[in-house]
Amino acid sequence: MFDSDETTQGIRVAVRAAYVPERSRPEMGHFFFIYRVRVTNVGDRPARLRSRHWIIEDAEGRTEEVQGPGVVGKQPRLEPGQAFEYTSFCPLPTPTGSMRGSYRMEYDDGAAFDATVGRFELSEPLAYN
Repeated sequence: MFDSDETTQGIRVAVRAAYVPERSRPEMGHFFFIYRVRVTNVGDRPARLRSRHWIIEDAEGRTEEVQGPGVVGKQPRLEPGQAFEYTSFCPLPTPTGSMRGSYRMEYDDGAAFDATVGRFELSEPLAYN
């Protein structure tokens, strides 16, 4: 089960997030989350992931945008049927928040599009108790 699962022009982006208590310091306003992303080419054309754009929001409505080339230092090219997985992290000053965004994808002929990364929640398990 994924926290987010979106398909755009044959590129499926599925995300699963988790709270990491051993890396968090709630008493200091530091909550650490990891997320695992699986990008799968379910289309019929090869495509390369060129860049990322994240919108991160904490529980107090503060928003941060992160943009950059590729993911985890890579710009994977996915043939039809291929997938690329990676894990990354997001620290927050609040016990809950969310992330959403997009990956800039490019076909071999240079045509490009943004593959949606649907919104997923970041939540410390005891935040709602």
